[in-house]
Amino acid sequence: MPAETSPAGRLDDDDYPAYTMGRAAAILGITPAFLRAIGEAELITPLRSDGGHRRYSRRQLRTAGRARELVDQGTPIEAACRIIDLENRLDDALRQNEEMRRRLDE
Repeated sequence: MPAETSPAGRLDDDDYPAYTMGRAAAILGITPAFLRAIGEAELITPLRSDGGHRRYSRRQLRTAGRARELVDQGTPIEAACRIIDLENRLDDALRQNEEMRRRLDE
């Protein structure tokens, strides 16, 4: 089995859904209900195991952690999800802008 498709080859993959809901919540110090809430708000969409259990990636854990920070500062969860969505869009736009500038300079 090639390294990139073997379980060991996925250890560095930020998008690999390696964490169960309970483990993800424990790592972040949040409740499973919070993970469900940001899932319902469509901030993150966990993958489902064959048994239907939610599985989270490291990227999703970082996003959930950012949401928790905003909520802890008093931001309503829906607003926190919108803020994070806008932050992600801005990051993408800045990255694309930089790439376009690089191409123009070549």
